[in-house]
Amino acid sequence: MSGDLKGRTLRGGLAKLCGQAANFILRFGYIMILARLLSPDDFGLVAMVTVVTGVYEIFTSAGLSSAMIQQATISSDQISKLFWANLLFGVVLSILCVATAPVLVMFFNEPRLLWVTIAMAPTFLLGAASVQHMAILQRELRYITVAIIELVALIASIAVGIGMAMTGYGYWAIVGAALTIQAVTAIGAFAVTRWVPGRFSSSTEIGPMLWFGATMCFNSLVAYVAYNFDKLLIGRVWGADALGLYGRAYQLINIPILNLNLSIGGVAFAALSRLQHDPERLKSYFLKGYSLVVSITIPVAIFCGVFSLEIVTTVLGSQWIDAAQIFRLLSPTILIFAVINPLSWLLYAIGKHRRSLHIALVLMPILIGAYFIGLPYGPNGVAAAFSIAMALWIVPMVTWCLHGTKISPKDLIVVVGRPLLSGLIAAAIALGVQLYVSDIFKLPAILELAVGGGAMVLVYGAVLLFALNQRHFYLDLIRGLKSRPSSESYGPAE
Repeated sequence: MSGDLKGRTLRGGLAKLCGQAANFILRFGYIMILARLLSPDDFGLVAMVTVVTGVYEIFTSAGLSSAMIQQATISSDQISKLFWANLLFGVVLSILCVATAPVLVMFFNEPRLLWVTIAMAPTFLLGAASVQHMAILQRELRYITVAIIELVALIASIAVGIGMAMTGYGYWAIVGAALTIQAVTAIGAFAVTRWVPGRFSSSTEIGPMLWFGATMCFNSLVAYVAYNFDKLLIGRVWGADALGLYGRAYQLINIPILNLNLSIGGVAFAALSRLQHDPERLKSYFLKGYSLVVSITIPVAIFCGVFSLEIVTTVLGSQWIDAAQIFRLLSPTILIFAVINPLSWLLYAIGKHRRSLHIALVLMPILIGAYFIGLPYGPNGVAAAFSIAMALWIVPMVTWCLHGTKISPKDLIVVVGRPLLSGLIAAAIALGVQLYVSDIFKLPAILELAVGGGAMVLVYGAVLLFALNQRHFYLDLIRGLKSRPSSESYGPAE
């Protein structure tokens, strides 16, 4: 085990975090512009397709990228065989997507869905072609390169989406952006790795990785159904306009969750996988990563709940005002997912992927039941039911995940306690400052956000770093970033 793993992990995490920060800003800008160019009906129409085709997207990687990263050693022949397996999945899924088109038209009673669904088919082939190339970069902890590829692909897709929306293509702008991001990612991954797969060899053993990938894939499928069945129900019962409002609020609330999980989660999984046979170091690394996630996420969650109206008005525009209440009702899930998502890094890294699957299988019917309870009350009812169900699920899930590991629920409570207290104090003071200033000066929503957000950042940082004495933790992270890298190879093959 390299003595520089800590430094490489921290530098990789910083690269991903910076990349996702840029991603966050660009996506927010994109959402702001597109929300003013397209209608809720346009977004709802595409959401009717993606809520179903999103299931196919899970099978694009078939969990084989994670299976490759999790392996202690892997040969070039094995990577090649995984590549061809992924490509086969991509071809099958593209064909299946086309076949699904008339089914979606009948289910939603919406003829426009036919060609939208067919146009989305190539995304699965493009995505499958780049899976192993991106996995090679992650296995080598080349997260700066990964961040650049993802950023360039996002910028290209945003340019296409905005360009098509401005020239009157309507919902086709969203489809064009989806195709562009997959195409540019595939081209970038091929160009950077310069890895060319070898011939398919039937004698190369990849059985354990296929089993690991299949378990992860099925786990992702169950989780996807659990977290997206609400959109299927709203689209079917309340129509495209209601789904557009709910979908925009849901996407907006999930941007911080997704960006943090992508920036820290991938790096943490790769690092923890290398420490799976060293329980003490595994615990130390996990708790530090966990602390970083919750300390960033807690103030974001509280800020979204307190300033939901201003956020929606600023980002989406006044025509989306009905999404503000949905956004507020969903805001607790930012904190909930910050608490539970990192547990999946731990379970996958130590090979307890079946436990993660069992947890997902229990959670799915709980959430679907909650959606049906809230459905008669429209998107607001579904949002409230989702947040309540997830809040009630936290304690059982944490206990189940940590059972038999070196990490206890008490360890997590200690980690969460300080940033949560700091966030609540900061939110109370920031809300008071914002109300006082806006009452005197009658500020527009964007300036109210700036005042409230600025006050919250300052108070949160002061309380967490100095009043609760957490500055030493962050100073240690900075020292780790400055450590010199070793010459040991982290390449994908033996």
